Amino acid sequence: MSALKDILKEFDAHTILRDAISLTGLDISFANFLQSHQATSDTRHLWLAALTSHQWGRGHACLDLAALETHGTQLLGCSKQQLDALPANLRQAAHTLPWIQGDASPLVWVKDSQGERLYLRRAWHAEQTIQQQIIQRIAQPIKTPTDLDNQLQTLFGVDTSMQRTACEVAAKNNITLITGGPGTGKTTTVVKLLALLIASSAETLRIHLCAPTGKAAARLTESITKALPSIPSDVRSKIPTQTQTLHRLLHRNSSETRARARTLATDVVVIDEASMVDLELLAQLLEAIPVSARLILLGDKDQLASVEAGAVMSQLCHGPLLQKQTVTLVHSHRFNADSGIGQWARVVNARQGDAFAQLQDIEALWNSTPDWLSDAQVISFDKDQPIQHGNIDSYEVTRLQIQSTQDKKLWDGLRYGWRHWLSLLEKHLPSASTPISTPISTPISTPISSCTDAQALDLLQAFSQFCVLCAVREGMYGVTQLNLQIEKALGFNSTAWYVGRPVMVTRNDYALELMNGDIGICLPSANGKLSVAFPDTSGGIRWIAPSRLDKVETVFAMTVHKSQGSEFQHVLLVIPAQDSAVLSRELIYTGLTRARDKLTIWAPKSEVFIQACGRRVLRSGGLGAG
Repeated sequence: MSALKDILKEFDAHTILRDAISLTGLDISFANFLQSHQATSDTRHLWLAALTSHQWGRGHACLDLAALETHGTQLLGCSKQQLDALPANLRQAAHTLPWIQGDASPLVWVKDSQGERLYLRRAWHAEQTIQQQIIQRIAQPIKTPTDLDNQLQTLFGVDTSMQRTACEVAAKNNITLITGGPGTGKTTTVVKLLALLIASSAETLRIHLCAPTGKAAARLTESITKALPSIPSDVRSKIPTQTQTLHRLLHRNSSETRARARTLATDVVVIDEASMVDLELLAQLLEAIPVSARLILLGDKDQLASVEAGAVMSQLCHGPLLQKQTVTLVHSHRFNADSGIGQWARVVNARQGDAFAQLQDIEALWNSTPDWLSDAQVISFDKDQPIQHGNIDSYEVTRLQIQSTQDKKLWDGLRYGWRHWLSLLEKHLPSASTPISTPISTPISTPISSCTDAQALDLLQAFSQFCVLCAVREGMYGVTQLNLQIEKALGFNSTAWYVGRPVMVTRNDYALELMNGDIGICLPSANGKLSVAFPDTSGGIRWIAPSRLDKVETVFAMTVHKSQGSEFQHVLLVIPAQDSAVLSRELIYTGLTRARDKLTIWAPKSEVFIQACGRRVLRSGGLGAG
């Protein structure tokens, strides 16, 4: 008992070091729990347990022991001084851990060609499940569509692009990974693949289309609908357009996060935005989808990884496991490589060559980017006067370097960004004479001009034309504060509910059929009372009483993470003035590629933005092994 107390006392004494490495109370409690059940006399063992838990919380599948020695500061997100304060020879101590023995051990130590890694058992089990499922699917015989070359000729003509190649690879395999940036034709490829499979099958195929979030699912439905006119009419009607979330596909709710999913009755499953799928969710998906079914994963390997642990898509794309089943699409149909947004995407996402030279290229590009509001005149919302905006619309990519969120130039720019939405909203305000620049607060009981379904759809579409994306949630340049400032800039009071309040659902609500990421706008419904208009899957509107929405937040601004799977006509990407580990190349690339036509980068300190472009996120995991 004395030895146990001494070792815990020694471990708990490193309070300053624990705080510096950002170990949570859960990390510490986990290590102490293991010690209390099976004591060790080696303090390093407690540190290894706590660090493994710490890495899982930071999105890593494991604690990479080799990387801990070579680039531990980047791995743990700490300074060199803090890293040196850790006990010596942690790697050597790993194989003597008392908590890695047996089939039910809480930790799993792995040594293979990739090095040495320490896992929480749940993470190791998820990785093993994914690897085994993929190997089984690769080995599974599959019926290739007859007369494949002629069918590809019918769908693609003389086109020899990578889209055709991707379609051919997917037709010959029951698991395929198609990756590419925005606008590279991933959805178009899948639609043509589905047409090919349907035309070749004597039976009706059971096809499931899904995405990680409700917003991503809606975008997939929209993209497939747009691609259908290019498909021969005899199979067009057989291609589904309705998309569901992965949670709904698995019949999983928040209380069943690790429950084994039931086996799905399906022949083809398409998963869009696969980079957002975390380690455990993909393991559940693979267990639920029959080995005989075709599985097509779509996504951008260069985007942000999932919020939860794992960088599944990136590791599978770069590893040997699915090398023959992976196709990369590179030609963007949304913006070419020489366009403003395309140029920024290419330079930020460059992976080859000298890192210092890349940062020099980014700095040069930044210095040559015009200021968004330098030529802006006073912006008026008087309906009898045209909006004055100088040369704002003259450039595809602009920059903004103002320091204050209350700067008049910023407020004018925000009003301009949402000008069309504000003009449509004006007729539904409490008083037709109320100028848009004055505070608006309307009790639910106040009779006001009602909004039809068609008007609500127009408002939702107009609102999505402009979006503010933030790297962080808190601080002056975070989502929380910016939403408050934007409400002031647009003339709204930040009361609980008001006409025009945009809200995002933050948790799946199956009773209301609302998914995490769904966006609605508070408007006067047919009875004149405030309701929240959400788009439904049929292209109409669903009206939900505000009193029924307890898991929503105002969404003039959202995080880059929340924006994945979406696109906007104009994006204002906000980079905070203070550097942090959150700021990375992947985050900036994801944010700027949400823009379809125009991009504005707001970076109060350009050096912080440029430094962030050179910081890559490297999540530890074993899926890159063969």
